[in-house]
Amino acid sequence: MNALLRPDAGRRTGRRHPEGPQIGELVAAASDVVAPAWPLKTFIAVNPLQGLEDRPFEGAVLEAQHLRQSERRPDAGLQAVNRELIKWCSVFFDEGQAVFAMPNRHLGLYGAFADLAPFDRRLRKAGPAADLLDSLSDSPEAAIEACLERLRVPRDGREEFLRRALAALPGWAGHVKWRQDWQEPEEAAKRPASLVDYLAVRLVLTCILWPRAAEAEDAPPSEPSFLAELPAREASYRDTLLGKLLPHAGTPEPADRPRPDAQLVFCIDVRSEPFRRRLEEQGDYETFGFAGFFGIPVRVKGYDDDRSHASCPVLLKPSHEVCERASGAEPARVRRHELGRTLLRLPNSFYRWLKYGFATPFALVELLGPWLGLRMLARTFCPSLLAAASTSLKTAVMPPVPTEPVLDGIPPDGQADFAESALRMMGLTGNLAPLVVLCGHGSTTTNNAYGSALDCGACGGNHGGMNARILASILNDGRVRTILAGRGLAIPDSTLFLGAEHDTTTDRVEVGVPAHAGDEHRSRIARLRVDLDQAASQNARDRCRSLGVEAADGPQAVRATERRRADWSEVRPEWGLARNAAFIVGPRRLTRSIDLEGRCFLHSYDWRTDPTGKYLATILTAPMVVAQWINSQYFFSALDNVAYGSGSKVTQNVTGKIGVMQGNASDLMHGLPLQSVHASDEKPYHEPLRLLTAVFAPREMIDPIIQRQEVLRKLFGNGWVQLACIEPEDGRAYRLNRDLTWAACS
Repeated sequence: MNALLRPDAGRRTGRRHPEGPQIGELVAAASDVVAPAWPLKTFIAVNPLQGLEDRPFEGAVLEAQHLRQSERRPDAGLQAVNRELIKWCSVFFDEGQAVFAMPNRHLGLYGAFADLAPFDRRLRKAGPAADLLDSLSDSPEAAIEACLERLRVPRDGREEFLRRALAALPGWAGHVKWRQDWQEPEEAAKRPASLVDYLAVRLVLTCILWPRAAEAEDAPPSEPSFLAELPAREASYRDTLLGKLLPHAGTPEPADRPRPDAQLVFCIDVRSEPFRRRLEEQGDYETFGFAGFFGIPVRVKGYDDDRSHASCPVLLKPSHEVCERASGAEPARVRRHELGRTLLRLPNSFYRWLKYGFATPFALVELLGPWLGLRMLARTFCPSLLAAASTSLKTAVMPPVPTEPVLDGIPPDGQADFAESALRMMGLTGNLAPLVVLCGHGSTTTNNAYGSALDCGACGGNHGGMNARILASILNDGRVRTILAGRGLAIPDSTLFLGAEHDTTTDRVEVGVPAHAGDEHRSRIARLRVDLDQAASQNARDRCRSLGVEAADGPQAVRATERRRADWSEVRPEWGLARNAAFIVGPRRLTRSIDLEGRCFLHSYDWRTDPTGKYLATILTAPMVVAQWINSQYFFSALDNVAYGSGSKVTQNVTGKIGVMQGNASDLMHGLPLQSVHASDEKPYHEPLRLLTAVFAPREMIDPIIQRQEVLRKLFGNGWVQLACIEPEDGRAYRLNRDLTWAACS
């Protein structure tokens, strides 16, 4: 958890000019206006004004508004530059959608452009400045320097000029920033790209297509109206929430709590809160909240996966790689599974070969047209039936086999460290139930470019079931239990840990049963599964109501969610994290009897077991920061879905398999779709509020943490996150001011 990934600041070399900073330094300073934009396959929520978080919230909003206003001018030269840059970025960053790949991508974005641009007839015909294509420098820094001179940009205005150039297409610039600072090095090396490369290409195009760019006048700034009304709306929500929590703050924890039937640990995700409440109504269950990667920063490779992926917050660097292997299955069944996997992949490979070949698409229509037409009708009018048939066929051809994670690469002491940190951080240190279920989550949708946006953000935009199975395997290991007992964490022999996964589209929970589970445990698991299904049925009715779907009872609601999961025309399979507003850190007794309306991230924490504040510091600097990114992306996507979101799904086109554009030549849309934050074109669903963090712990424990952590001073001091403290001693609430002093809440 402490191995924070410090992203490389990108290319920082350049030719120093005696009268000013290096080009790389200018680009780095100007890049605060764009936030990294993750590709669709691992879509990560991020604050679109992330680079401006060192400024007060209101000032950052005004700055971003001003830059976007300036670059929306109906200037023909600006639009021409944007169109050409979009063309070059689309082909360079393509991940396999194009029939023919752009050559020489290994040379980097600027290198490939400089190699091919002299042969671009459109640029050749653009005017006399096209002769620049014959003398392009090999160095992107030198190209930027030459272009700035050619455009007559004054030295004291260069940083601002570059900032405006980046703000013109914040989606494409943000994707380059992700590749520069966040992409895994081995992948980035295949197609190198940095913001220096990006700006070099843009400025070359500007010299040719818009030679008077430096003379463009700024648009007059206008202050957004929402800034005036936002504090009042946030204060109203804060007072309402604290009013619900405070009556339970003084409730003492029973000294001799009876052992519950089961304890379940869910992700802090806001979608877990309503489900936890419904499950607790079914029986003697305790639920906990913890970041969905379960404190295991690893790369994972599932049994049927072709490659591994990082399954932890992007703020962390994976420390190990864990694969799955077949366990407890007959060799003949394993062979059938592997043969079936190969057979199922062959038709897909053949179809892709026909679809993306040069001449074969013509044969594809004749060969598969009738079959695909029937399939299209089935997907449209009976999606659930088709999905069930596909699942049955897959199961028949590729029979499932039980698997287990291979943890040989993590020494027992390291496994014990992960286990101890997770148990202590969530306060699960005693009175363990016979069953402890670690429940990751993911979403299942069809034909949804934004599917990963509905998965677990703590797992890097992936499903979290694998992480749950890894921690369960660690905690079931006798060697690890012995080490933990020596550290004061004794796990009863009768306690069995299980890995599970919560499908947030349907609320179905799939619980894995280890091969060594005894009859008594299996009987308990069977009863738990019944209660999980009942909780899903009840919660499905509430979810359908929020989606505007009528359901007479729970089973009908479940069928409705199943249909939404399988329907390829469904633009809103679920609401995701819409309406998120608060991050609550404290014991479950604070929130157990309250309907929080699915608006709160819930992180379990007991300040009495954390005398140094170590675990609270980790919660505030990791899970809370991820929650703030999520909150900010929903905030700005709802506020201005054109500038910060991605517009309607109806008019989106996937480009290069990396993102979406509106039409065929727009900026790379880097936020959430309209359907994720609006109930209709005119009716909003998500209420834009800055994240409220409520912590049940003494102020004298919180203050030193804030003083030590720059990220917290920035987020709290600049107003990006509102902080409230509920004092355990007197049960009163206090809010943190911008100057980091406390004031009593009314």
